[in-house]
Amino acid sequence: MTEKTSAAAAVYVQTNESENKVITFRRSIDGSLEDIGGTDTGGAGSATPHLPSQGSVVLTSDGAHLLVTNAASNDVSLLAVAKDAVVLLQVVGSGGETPRSIAEHEGLVYVLNTGTPSLAGFRLVAGRLDPIEGSTRVLATDADPAQVGFSPDGSTLVVTERGTDAIVTRSVAADGLLGEPTARPSVGPTPYGFAFAGADTLVVTEAFGAMKGKAAASSYALQNGTVAPVSASVGNGRSEICWAVVSKDARFAFTTNFADGAVSRYAIGAGGALALEDATAGIAIDGETGLRDEDISSDGRFLYAIDADSRSIFGWEVGSGGSLTSIGSWNGLPVTVAGLAAS
Repeated sequence: MTEKTSAAAAVYVQTNESENKVITFRRSIDGSLEDIGGTDTGGAGSATPHLPSQGSVVLTSDGAHLLVTNAASNDVSLLAVAKDAVVLLQVVGSGGETPRSIAEHEGLVYVLNTGTPSLAGFRLVAGRLDPIEGSTRVLATDADPAQVGFSPDGSTLVVTERGTDAIVTRSVAADGLLGEPTARPSVGPTPYGFAFAGADTLVVTEAFGAMKGKAAASSYALQNGTVAPVSASVGNGRSEICWAVVSKDARFAFTTNFADGAVSRYAIGAGGALALEDATAGIAIDGETGLRDEDISSDGRFLYAIDADSRSIFGWEVGSGGSLTSIGSWNGLPVTVAGLAAS
């Protein structure tokens, strides 16, 4: 098991501007945030609001590094996490065009490029990202992929494809190379963000083509490197559900609804069964667009989410029963803000 570093608790977002930056927020014991400044990523963001992905800003599993995709300059930034700052170590080509999502497991990194959809692999060694020769895998031209992520044990790589309404899995070999893809139809249209609950339960949001009131989430069992539906399209009555995180005890999934400012809570039961508990467990600005990327602090106590249209981060304390209690909001972000990682 990789040990976490002792770096201070923080929240990180990228500005996604043409001169991209990471903004660091120090987290206090009560969950409140303090903006302690921006750090150049050395790359260029898309400079447009609402980067369509989950996982554009990711903390490594040991907490020592931050990975950021630069969508316009086709590269990835590696930053070291210090107590009160992040320090740029390297900018490396993403292995494709328009990188928007990135995943890491114990030093193995895969970047999801979305221009011509593809995956590219890297090893994080001694503060450097080194490309893995022969790791590039091309996706379907109409994939419109949203997120890449590893299973908890690192044996499987998952990609959600909005364009093909599919969840695609690939085995991960010891040398970091990927096996052949296995595509399974999503039980609901427009699969977007996802998160694992425990070793083998995958929770996936379904945006339903942005149809009003048709947002849903589904759960799947990861079995032998592929996924099988457990709970199909559990609706929440909201709109444009896109991002998902799971509580540290794997009992709850929290999803953000871009179109109406709500965080929904789903209970995760035996065998990965999914049940809607509260469609409006947390509210940013009720009925307003903009709520998107989210994460839970490493101690499991706080949930944070970007509201791009109000240029803010909203925070909630997570109760023992999954309740969300507002702890405030912090504004002044650019409308292009994207990605969020919490330590």
